[in-house]
Amino acid sequence: MSEKSIARQMAEFAVGLKYEDLPENVIYEVKRFLYDSIGCAYGSMGTHDVKSMLEIYQDSGGKPESSVIGFGDQLPAVSTALINSLMIRALDFNDIYWKDDPSHPSDLIPAALSTAERVNASMKDVIVAIVLAYEFEQRMCLFAKPGVRERKWHHATLTQFVSPIVAGKILGLTVDEMVNAIGINGSHNHTIGCPTAGKLTMMKNTVDPMAVQSGVFAALLAQKGYTGTEKVFEGKEGFMDAFIGWNAKDETLKPTDMEGRDGVSSWAWDVDALVGNLGDNYKILECGMKAFPTEALTHTHISCALNVMIKNKLDYKEIKEVKVTAFAQAYDILFDPTKYRPESRETADHSLPYCMAAAIVDKKITTQSFSKEKLKDPAIFEVIDKIKGEPSLEFEKMFPAKQPSRVVITTNDGRTFEEYLEYPKGDPREPMTLDDLENKFNSLSDGVLSAARLSEVKDLVFSCETVSTREFMSKLAVK
Repeated sequence: MSEKSIARQMAEFAVGLKYEDLPENVIYEVKRFLYDSIGCAYGSMGTHDVKSMLEIYQDSGGKPESSVIGFGDQLPAVSTALINSLMIRALDFNDIYWKDDPSHPSDLIPAALSTAERVNASMKDVIVAIVLAYEFEQRMCLFAKPGVRERKWHHATLTQFVSPIVAGKILGLTVDEMVNAIGINGSHNHTIGCPTAGKLTMMKNTVDPMAVQSGVFAALLAQKGYTGTEKVFEGKEGFMDAFIGWNAKDETLKPTDMEGRDGVSSWAWDVDALVGNLGDNYKILECGMKAFPTEALTHTHISCALNVMIKNKLDYKEIKEVKVTAFAQAYDILFDPTKYRPESRETADHSLPYCMAAAIVDKKITTQSFSKEKLKDPAIFEVIDKIKGEPSLEFEKMFPAKQPSRVVITTNDGRTFEEYLEYPKGDPREPMTLDDLENKFNSLSDGVLSAARLSEVKDLVFSCETVSTREFMSKLAVK
């Protein structure tokens, strides 16, 4: 262990990072993820969860510090951080990074936007803060061995440590203040795994935004001189001690065999993955995007099913059986018995049987695949019980480097069609093109923005370094 605390090493890198340090390809990737995230926010404007959250904060009011994406309401930065993060997250269509843990780093973008508008910072400052969001959120996904998700905790548990860094960078915190902000927020946002287990509710998409909101609040507290635990990671009863696999007394690894969601494994930590070689390269270049508005582990399987149906010109009425081979972790999440009769969008987009059935019936998956009407479509439920899953230990060994899927479709007349893929569209190894992104953005913004406004917002995002955050956010308002 370094003589400096883990939080201090993170804080020193964050405080020292400058826009001029960033390679052009990293800045461009920030703009791609920002464009994708704003599209997701526009697409969620009519959802019940977003409207409910916005109404509460509209009723509460407060100082007009920052804007709600699309709606244009002016509210305190702590309020808009939550609302905007929920908007980006609500459709489960934003980005994805999955190693030992999963996460959606774009959930943290509002921590930068809300505070930047509050202090009238430039979008260059926001770009730097977004780079930090991706850097540390993705490194957190490599930290716990196995991940906290395997330990039955939600990845908002990771976000709590990163959101105060993002907000704190915009606020210009000193290293000591940043350490305090991490210690403040890291003390009270540990999130149990149930929001993404069994029958899912609106909390599935809300717990991470809540960790983002409290990170903004923690950074504001730290700016006022509020103190937090410095050794929130490695200290006595800190994160690593509480989550097992660490000797807090000597601050050394203590690998411990424990039973998690998928059986017994050795629990430990990789400190170097979290704070080693900071600045040598940038993790944002390794993050993926979503081609489908569904749980990330469904994507390879959906792609296989679509390929079989489209290439072979099959109709869903011809299907006798669909056999899906998945790695064990995906099988546990996606083939839970509750997933065969989803009653909500939140459960349906995390149900591989439902997603596969919808893809087989409609030969596509869009946000409309999870509408109230679709959730009652008899054709989907005619197919869904024909879908069988099986876990593969061979595939499990390939994850997370690959997300393998094998789909075998058998027709009523005895023909079989097989498709095998190792990663989905949107993976950094098969990235979404700018045309792909524009099509996704335009689809999400359909009925929200005119054709002219679609072009204006795209141009705004990809030249955002030339404007202030206040100007940027004002131009996102739906007119």
